[in-house]
Amino acid sequence: MTTSNRLAVVLGLCLVLSIQLQAQVVKVDSTSNWKKKFNFAFNFNQAAFSSNWKAGGVNSIGLNTLLNYKASYKKDKISWDNEFDLIYGYVNNDGQGFRKTLDRIFIDSKFGYQISNKVNLFSSLNFISQFTEGFKYEKDAAGVEQSALISDLFAPAFITSAWGIEYKPVSYFNMRVSPFAPRITIVNDPTRFTKTVGPTPYGVDSTSTTRFEWLAFQLTADFNKEIAKNMTLKMRYLLFANYETLEAKTIDHRFDIMLTAKVNKFINVNVGGILLYDFDQDSGVQYSQLFNLGFAYTFQNYQEKK
Repeated sequence: MTTSNRLAVVLGLCLVLSIQLQAQVVKVDSTSNWKKKFNFAFNFNQAAFSSNWKAGGVNSIGLNTLLNYKASYKKDKISWDNEFDLIYGYVNNDGQGFRKTLDRIFIDSKFGYQISNKVNLFSSLNFISQFTEGFKYEKDAAGVEQSALISDLFAPAFITSAWGIEYKPVSYFNMRVSPFAPRITIVNDPTRFTKTVGPTPYGVDSTSTTRFEWLAFQLTADFNKEIAKNMTLKMRYLLFANYETLEAKTIDHRFDIMLTAKVNKFINVNVGGILLYDFDQDSGVQYSQLFNLGFAYTFQNYQEKK
């Protein structure tokens, strides 16, 4: 287990130990212009078998952590919305060692100016990357599984500055249309990935560490609502198109979905997945899926609108 993986595990455990027994707290602060919401989830799974267990199985231990924080300011026509969304998970299968299952850093900050009840002018800054190294696993000619490095912290990382119009008809849905959305793609030490990813890892020339796409369009749509009692659906869609290389196959699409069901005040069930199409990464559609059952904690200073 690498030092970075150990650090992620320790941070996750420290967060768990610091949580009080009350799993959901709502303290309404009607005097503040800020709406704040903190959500933390911790999921642990483990399996062990005796050496003579005839049904078969592999000793394993796994951990998934999720941390989401939102802080939104609104006064008159001015708004400022911020979100931190961090996910990390791993599994340790006997004989295979530690392998990452989830890894995401998402940070978004948006400044808005209201021009009507449902429409804002906005400017936003967005950052996406991951915490630790990512590998793909393949067997060599002798049938021995080998690992190959394909990603890392800031490899890749995406920084996007978007400017445009936001449509927000209800509190749980918004859509942003950005005719001007320059993006920087960062790949730290790209020569590490030329054999496993290609000569231009994630669209970045291996002789450089950055790629600038100044003339670009971005569209995002967010939905986050309690669709039934104790059941919340969260979806996010992102489209990114470079005007200079504009054609159907070069348009990036990403769709995230998460369904959370609250079993009781301590236990949540999460089912979700990601669909991703990015021609600079792969010519096909990528996807990932997750299912979690574990502890969840929420704090917010406002009451949700039903």
